[in-house]
Amino acid sequence: MNIEQTGSVDRRVRVHAALADPTRLRIVDLLAVGDAASSELAAGLGTPSNLLAHHLGTLEAAGLIERHRSEGDGRRSYWRLVAAEVTPADASLATPARVVFVCTANTARSHLAAALWRRASRLPVASAGTHPAERIARGALAAARRHDLDLPDVSPRHLDAVHPAPDDLVVTVCDRAHEELGSRSQVHWSVPDPVAVGTTAAFDAAVGELDRRVAHLVPLLPTA
Repeated sequence: MNIEQTGSVDRRVRVHAALADPTRLRIVDLLAVGDAASSELAAGLGTPSNLLAHHLGTLEAAGLIERHRSEGDGRRSYWRLVAAEVTPADASLATPARVVFVCTANTARSHLAAALWRRASRLPVASAGTHPAERIARGALAAARRHDLDLPDVSPRHLDAVHPAPDDLVVTVCDRAHEELGSRSQVHWSVPDPVAVGTTAAFDAAVGELDRRVAHLVPLLPTA
């Protein structure tokens, strides 16, 4: 066995050891759907904060999850699943009537997510903002053209204007919107704001991250 093969085996051992616990498997299942703060995981799992910190540290040390600071409330951090080889055991969701993507201004991330969803799924989709701006970001429209996405140049809308129903799935793609909506945000994807950076690379990175997450969520919401 060469050194490279030994390293691969060692990593597999660390991964399997980290997952050899029911609570850590449940954490992986939750993060497979969306990102979450430690307090949200504690509430969802019913696990004391000190014990949860131990489990999160084990998963992080194995390279399975990572955390980053919120773009909204800087005192908060979000955990995300990063290991492609981890297969969640039970992450399926009830099929909603509609998927509603929400960011703050409804100028980029929520529109791009909706465009990617239209390309990947037959489930109805809408996008909205908690504080909509006057127009879609030019960079978002340009990114949609580069990636062959159907993104019409429409006016941003407030979340209330799309009339979210109890059987809709609200997915926040912005930390500020997630923190403002609280429990109304059923799934959260912590995607960096490309408008704040303004570069082509930032918008393309947002499309790539949203595309990856849409591709993962679609099979969890089977159509009738």
